[in-house]
Amino acid sequence: MFTLKAPAKLNLFLHITGRRDDGYHNLQTLFQLLDYGDDLEFRSANAGDLGLHIEGASQPPPMAGNLITRAAQLLRSHTGATDGADITLHKRLPMGAGLGGGSANAAMTLLGLNALWRTGLPEDELAELGLALGADVPLFVRGHSAWAEGVGDKLQPVAIAPAWYLVITPDCVVSTAEIFSHQQLTRHSPAIKMADFLAGRGQNDCEKVTRLLYPQVENALQWLDQRAPARMTGTGGSVFAVFPDRFEAERILATLPNEWRGFVARGIDKLEHDFQQA
Repeated sequence: MFTLKAPAKLNLFLHITGRRDDGYHNLQTLFQLLDYGDDLEFRSANAGDLGLHIEGASQPPPMAGNLITRAAQLLRSHTGATDGADITLHKRLPMGAGLGGGSANAAMTLLGLNALWRTGLPEDELAELGLALGADVPLFVRGHSAWAEGVGDKLQPVAIAPAWYLVITPDCVVSTAEIFSHQQLTRHSPAIKMADFLAGRGQNDCEKVTRLLYPQVENALQWLDQRAPARMTGTGGSVFAVFPDRFEAERILATLPNEWRGFVARGIDKLEHDFQQA
């Protein structure tokens, strides 16, 4: 048995630079990985068996395991593996929050079963497989904070200045499809460079529409912005603020309204895995 961390991610900015012929959008974003997320435990099982158990503080919906099952089946069909596996998901990240929880779970399933079943696929091949499951999956397969373009799959690893993040999730599930199909969505932001972002010239193009459609996100942004500059990650609904140390972030977290969830996490550049079986 071994355990892999499926980390949360933040989009420190998100520009939509155009719409492709296939209907997808070209993006620019800066992905920051966090030292907080779900955990997946992997155990060997009888040949052909695939078990999935989901645990958490509150019982997540069945769809929480959907990407895990799809990732396992994809790896099995791609490699011809016949081994079994028993997977336990310890769910912490809320769904529909823009934190990448489902994509991270899928990526860790590919990595974990590749090790458990000894299928020996290199990282590049696993990332390519993961793209069929979602645009963010290659990020988590590679496990490095990154500057991203394309549909979010063209990744350049980056080192981001150390920081602590307070992340707040209001009580709503944001539909990514709804946001990206909305007529008022900004779709032609100019491409920028890292220096532009560092100079404060980046924003989240999805924020305006999400605030319009989801009053809970609007309220959370207003509340947090009174305490520190607040931003939204992905298409929402989670919002976040950056702090130089953990203590101020935790002080504000302690005042969080009861109807919202929140956590404090440190940004990490590289995710380290231990595939040694206990």
